[in-house]
Formats: sequence, structure tokens, C-alpha cells
Amino acid sequence: MVPAVLLVLYLVVFAVLGIDPYDRAVWVAENLPIVAIVVLLMATYRRFRFSDGAYVLMACLIFLHTVGGHFTFERVPFDWVTELFGFQRNHYDRMAHFTVGFYAYPCAELLLRRRLVSSRLVLLLFPIFFIVTVAAGYELFEWQYAVHADPGAGMAVLGSQGDVWDAQKDMLADTLGALVATGLFALVYRRRLATLPGGGQDLSGS
Repeated sequence: MVPAVLLVLYLVVFAVLGIDPYDRAVWVAENLPIVAIVVLLMATYRRFRFSDGAYVLMACLIFLHTVGGHFTFERVPFDWVTELFGFQRNHYDRMAHFTVGFYAYPCAELLLRRRLVSSRLVLLLFPIFFIVTVAAGYELFEWQYAVHADPGAGMAVLGSQGDVWDAQKDMLADTLGALVATGLFALVYRRRLATLPGGGQDLSGS
């Protein structure tokens, strides 16, 4: 029920925000990876269904990124936060990057339920390393898009807003989100995690 509701809401938001975006090229570039995620989740739903909590966590990025694609992340109406904390830039993109880290939760869920690892330590560390790798890969994508696309659209997708350390801060936000999501996973699945060996022993021998 929860995944179906989230999908319907996404389709509505996608359709509405697909109308007259700030820059159509930016809208396409920002929505392509999100649509790919949604299609992948739909295609694999019957073979592996994540928990409702995992789908809610994954939906955070999906909705935030779809909004960012409509306005461009720099122009999303987020002034109240900027003014409240006295920021020098719009940090909506940082919030979206933080939710990228939430995908550590379903990653860990997949590893646990499919028994793909036999170590509690690996189970909790791998999702974080996975997110860090994805974060770095996405920064490379933004760099190449900025280099090869129309200058205006390229800078909008890059979204650095004049911050020379933007890529590093984005990856930090992704990583912090992954740490929070992994901590939440460890709390929710603490009883099942307690049955796993702490090292690399095979489960069949435990």
C-alpha cells in the first residue's frame, strides 16, 4: 500500500513540475537519474519488496530532486531557511544530498534479507561505502555535464553557487545521511543483527 501511494504521489508531482520548468535541459538532466531509480524499484518490486520504511526513506530524495529539477536547485524557494540560519547560499541541494544517504537503509536491508554477507561489520559498513561511491560518481557526472552542456544549464546542474568546495561538501552530506540511515537500520533490525557474527565467519558455521 505504501509503495503504491508513494508512486502515485510521485507521478502527480512529476507531471505538475514537468510543466514549464525553469530550464528544460536542466529538468531533463536532473530527472533522468530519478526516473531511473523509480523504474528500477518498479521493475524489481515483485522480486524483492523493501520495507515500507525503506520506501519512505527512498522517496525523500525522489521528491526533493524532482522539485529541484523544476526550479534548479539554486532557485528552489528556500529563502526562509537561508535567512533563519544566516547562510550565504541556498542549501536546498545539501538537504537533497543528505537524503541520498538514506539509500544506505534499503542497501543494508537487501544485504540482510538476502543473506549476501555473513558479517555484521560488513553489513553495516558496506552501505556507507556504497553511498560514498555513488556520491563521488554523481559529482563526476555533474562535472562532465557542466563541461559539455550549454554553459547556463551546466552551471545550474553543477549548482556550486560559487563554492569551490561544493563537491566535497555534497559528498559529506551524502555520507552523513548514510550514517544516519545506517544507524536507524541498526536500531530497527537490532535483534536480527545480533544473530550475525561480528567478523567474517560463515553463517552456516555459526
